[in-house]
Amino acid sequence: MKAVEMAMKMEQEAVDFYTQCAEKTSNPIGKKMFLSIADDEKYHLACAMNVQKGKAFTPAKATPLEDMKKIFDQHKEDMLRRVASTADELDAFVVAMKMEDQAIAFYKKASSQAATAEEKNFFDCLIRDEEEHFSIFQNTYSFLSDTGNWFMWDEHSIVEG
Repeated sequence: MKAVEMAMKMEQEAVDFYTQCAEKTSNPIGKKMFLSIADDEKYHLACAMNVQKGKAFTPAKATPLEDMKKIFDQHKEDMLRRVASTADELDAFVVAMKMEDQAIAFYKKASSQAATAEEKNFFDCLIRDEEEHFSIFQNTYSFLSDTGNWFMWDEHSIVEG
């Protein structure tokens, strides 16, 4: 299976998983976060289809981190209230981090073996987005599992104040 075809399969699996996570989570912020990342993965899938057809690849205008910052900015008060998370919700973040980590490794290899500059550009963009997804999941997991010891990214804080 070619790398672009494999990317399409991985991105579809991610869309399905994050959509299911959004449906199952009781936390409204978590729901929006999973849906936002599912939308990122849908965009990646559409881009992969275009790259496969030899069409030009155009990265998204906003990065996943920028999108997530908007969500958290809109819900600062809710986010700062302690919201209990279920073990299943926390497990979903662990699975999500593993999926993103595996995707990053695959896309790095695919980038290094890309047949065209367009493919390389596509895979490099996927690497950036998936690294941001991983960071978002890791940070959210840390927040939900141990709010008292949780600190936002030094320079890329989602919640300010």
